[in-house]
Amino acid sequence: MNGSSASESSLILAIDFGTQSVRALAYTQSGECRAKHPLPIDQYQHPEPGWTEHDVEGFWTLLTASCQGLWAKGVDPAAIAAVVVTTQRATVINLDEMGRPLRPAIIWTDQRRAPPRGRLPRLWRILFGLLRVRPIVENLEAEAEANWLERYQPELLAQTAHFLLLSGYLNYRLTGELKDSAGSQVGYVPFDFKKQDWCVDSDWKWHSMAIKRYMLPSLRAVGETLGAVTAEAAKATGLPMGAPVIAGAADKACEVLGVGALEAGAASVSCGTTATINTTRSQYVEVVPFMPAYPAALPEHFNTEIQVFRGFWMVSWFLEQFGEAERRRAAERGVPAETLLDELLAQTEPGADGLVLQPFWNPVLGETGPEGRGSIVGFKDSHTRAHVYRALIEGLAFALRSGKERIERRTKTPISCIRLSGGGAQSDQVAQIVADVLNLPVERFDDCEASGRGAAMLGAAAIGWYPSIAKASEAMLGETYGIAPDPEAAKRYDALYEGQYRPLYGRLKSLFARQLAAQ
Repeated sequence: MNGSSASESSLILAIDFGTQSVRALAYTQSGECRAKHPLPIDQYQHPEPGWTEHDVEGFWTLLTASCQGLWAKGVDPAAIAAVVVTTQRATVINLDEMGRPLRPAIIWTDQRRAPPRGRLPRLWRILFGLLRVRPIVENLEAEAEANWLERYQPELLAQTAHFLLLSGYLNYRLTGELKDSAGSQVGYVPFDFKKQDWCVDSDWKWHSMAIKRYMLPSLRAVGETLGAVTAEAAKATGLPMGAPVIAGAADKACEVLGVGALEAGAASVSCGTTATINTTRSQYVEVVPFMPAYPAALPEHFNTEIQVFRGFWMVSWFLEQFGEAERRRAAERGVPAETLLDELLAQTEPGADGLVLQPFWNPVLGETGPEGRGSIVGFKDSHTRAHVYRALIEGLAFALRSGKERIERRTKTPISCIRLSGGGAQSDQVAQIVADVLNLPVERFDDCEASGRGAAMLGAAAIGWYPSIAKASEAMLGETYGIAPDPEAAKRYDALYEGQYRPLYGRLKSLFARQLAAQ
């Protein structure tokens, strides 16, 4: 099938499984989102402080309900020409040999840590010591979910026949095939990010993680066909049996593609649960040494990503802790409470009257040591919760600016424009703050569903509507709306960033280290 012969009634179904919601989205060949059906993901479980899990079958139930909701909105399931899945990253699922879940999924935000595994051969230990990267390797071992299972649930790990990320599980439920996209392998698994395949047998990661090769799915390149919708999946979802399921990519990678940040100088900023700044390159570059460049939603390309962990999740935290009035008024008006927070930003001036916030909820590689935590300083009796909220948004923007500068230094490529996506990008005030703090023009889209749009672009190229993924991105991007930085605000933010934000962590580091030692 090619672009000229594609039926006008044909649609690509993008299934976007984020952290806070799942969305089924139907896209036309031109990139128009014909309809979408979102559902909140609100059944996370916290069996211990810091733990986050979710019922595995519940994920599939959410996916099927989202599809059924799309048909109820008038989308003809027979029009679906292909299905593409994009998901939250680093959420892991254990299945037995019959494909049945052995325990709840461990979510990427989970903070449990494993004790040292101590399986590295002596030669690797000496090498990592000489390179001074032992702390990075030890952190990987502590964060790897499989290592925690090995120590605390060894019988369960022994029964694990298939160790999958969420993307692999959903693709398995759709196709019956234990296959996943190389573009989705972002997590604590033995993956070679440079080669975009499982590590060779001699790689040190097999010694650092309690994962056997037989547990892992077969990988396909982004844009290749993983399989077809089975009769069982068709019955549950309403999808046409036999519809091709295309190898997608992780949600952040699809966002980068979905905003068209493929050329040098363009950066994708995601105002999502995890805030990120990303660029796309054909060369493998580790922006933070020994931290990988992730697979892009473009074969043999990489995303140079800097994360602000928990990012715009902090908006939800602010609403929960300080936003009772907004939540009440939003319920009365039938609108999202987040839309009312712009009123708080309108009440304050750039700089939040002296409040400065560093959004480090956890240690941040490249920014902090293991003592890492956040701070907010500069309180006066004139400050209100509006100032706190502005400081929160400005702090996120400052962290993104720090990431931008790190990417520019490592890639030796200046960033000249920002393409904005994610829930926070829907706020005019937030978009303006990002433009002012980074002192760069910002482009936004009518359709804020960048990851879903990126997934649809992959599907459109895979079934031949366009000759390449890059051409699909160009054709399906849609209209952009520019926001220019305000010169006066940008000047003020530059002084705050250089004079207060950047030196702040260094001045508090010893205090944080003492707090960590006292725990």
